[in-house]
Amino acid sequence: MKPKISLITLGVEDLERSVKFYRDGLGLTPEGNHDGVVFFPMGGVMLSLFPRDNLAADATVENTAPAGFPGFSLAHNVASPEVVDAVLEHAVRAGAQLVKPAGKTEWGGYSGYFADPDGFLWEVAWNPFADLT
Repeated sequence: MKPKISLITLGVEDLERSVKFYRDGLGLTPEGNHDGVVFFPMGGVMLSLFPRDNLAADATVENTAPAGFPGFSLAHNVASPEVVDAVLEHAVRAGAQLVKPAGKTEWGGYSGYFADPDGFLWEVAWNPFADLT
């Protein structure tokens, strides 16, 4: 198997609210709404938003209410600490909750976290060791 992530699906409580956040707030362009799932191209990976109840049903699992830390985060790496600050500010203006203000990291970078309307964590980071070209 060739390792690859092609699609990340977030089970959201209110599809319209989440689409508005990602489309109107963060400026992502949806590729379409297919059977109640909205897809956003993310540079080789697709982000999809699917109503939480429907995603649980599709996976044949119980839709239990999320509580606290979900055990994962999504990350957006950028070219500089200044861009980290700008992205976090943009996300907050769009309706995100600032979870951790940006600051220097123990590994030599600079990062902070925001949560989307459903509480999914996004890290915005500058990594001096990453080649983003």
